[in-house]
Amino acid sequence: MGKNSVNIKKGDTVKVIAGKDKGAEGKVIQVLREEQRVIVEGVNRVKRHTKVVNQGGRAGTTGGIITTEAPIHVSNVMLVEGKGVTRIGFRRDKVTKRRPDGSTYEAERSVRISRKTGKEI
Repeated sequence: MGKNSVNIKKGDTVKVIAGKDKGAEGKVIQVLREEQRVIVEGVNRVKRHTKVVNQGGRAGTTGGIITTEAPIHVSNVMLVEGKGVTRIGFRRDKVTKRRPDGSTYEAERSVRISRKTGKEI
């Protein structure tokens, strides 16, 4: 595992296992790989007070209080699989790939697997 490796991908359904939103489930909207954080739909909502900005004619922002999702650390979420949650493993599968000229060759493909069931995610 590298320093910036995150096993969770955008679009995964995850469950929060720690913090104030513990138990909440949601879809991953964005993965911030460098900070090892993820933004989950409906989790860790924060209110931002924004000012009215009238820059360059009509392209200004309206003021008010905006509620958005803040990032949470990837260690506080687990991937949902079936009814429960699971850790994520990796397996190298041999696949036959085809070159543009029609010839084939053997290669390996890395797939995510569930640690609980061993099935491909």
